[in-house]
Amino acid sequence: MANIQSLDPNASPLSYYGWELRRHREALGLKQGQLGSLMYCTGSLIGQIETTKKVPTRDFSERADVALKTDGTFSRLIGLVLHSQLPSWFQPYAQMEACAEYISTYQAQVVYGLLQTPEYARAVLATGRPADLEALVSARMERQRILEREKPPLACVVLDEAVLRRPIGGRDVMRGQLQRLLDASDHRWMQIQVLPFGVGEHASLAGSFTSMRFEDDPDIVYTEDVISGHATANPDTVREAALRYANLQAAALSVEDSAALIDRVMKECYGDPS
Repeated sequence: MANIQSLDPNASPLSYYGWELRRHREALGLKQGQLGSLMYCTGSLIGQIETTKKVPTRDFSERADVALKTDGTFSRLIGLVLHSQLPSWFQPYAQMEACAEYISTYQAQVVYGLLQTPEYARAVLATGRPADLEALVSARMERQRILEREKPPLACVVLDEAVLRRPIGGRDVMRGQLQRLLDASDHRWMQIQVLPFGVGEHASLAGSFTSMRFEDDPDIVYTEDVISGHATANPDTVREAALRYANLQAAALSVEDSAALIDRVMKECYGDPS
C-alpha cells in the first residue's frame, strides 16, 4: 500500500483528490473507518481512494462533501479526476465535446457515447480489457453531464440499424439501452435517426465520424481507428463531412419512424418487459 504522505498532490488530479480527502478527514479527527461509516462505505475504500488505488465516483464525492462539510469541494474535483481517467488520446476530444454548441455524429457499430447506459458502456469498454473498467465507465457517464446543462449542445445522431441489433451486453442491457434512446428522443435538443439496412450502400461506408461546431472556434471533424482518435479543422474535410452527413440524414428514417423502429427492435429482439 502506498504511503499517502509520499504522494505528490500535484502529480495528477487523482493524487490531489486523495491528498485532499485525507487532509479533510484528519482535520476532523476521523479515522478511515469512521469516515466510511458516515459515508455508508468501508474504511478500506476510503484508504484506497486516499492512496490512489481506486478512482472515486461522483456519488462518493457528493457523500464526502456531506460527511466532511466541504461545501462541494469533492463534487467539483471529481470532474477533473474522471476526465484524467480517459485515454490520453481521447481527452482532447472530450474537452472539445464539452465546449461544442452543435454535434452531429454517425455511428456504425455502437451507440453514441453520450447516449450509452452504464451497463451498455461497461460491456463496450470491457472489450478493450482495461486495467480499471469501472473508472472508464464513470468517466463516460461524467461526459454525459453536458446534456444536463440548462443549454445543452444540439445533438443530431444517426445510428446504423446494426447498432440496434447487435446484442451488446445481453438482452436486458440492450432493452435498457434502446429505452434510453427512446427517452432521449423526446428531448428537443436531441435528434435520433436510424439508417436502415434497406438503404444498402451509403455515404459513410468507411465508418463512423463526428462533427462539432463551436461559438468562436473552427468546426472539427473527429474519427477513430482501432487505437486512437483523429481531429481536424481542415476546411475541405469539414465540408466533405457536412455533405456526407446531409446525405446520411436524407437516407435515414425520420425521427418518428426511427423511434418506431427502435421500439419494435426492443420488443422483438430483446423482449418487452411489460
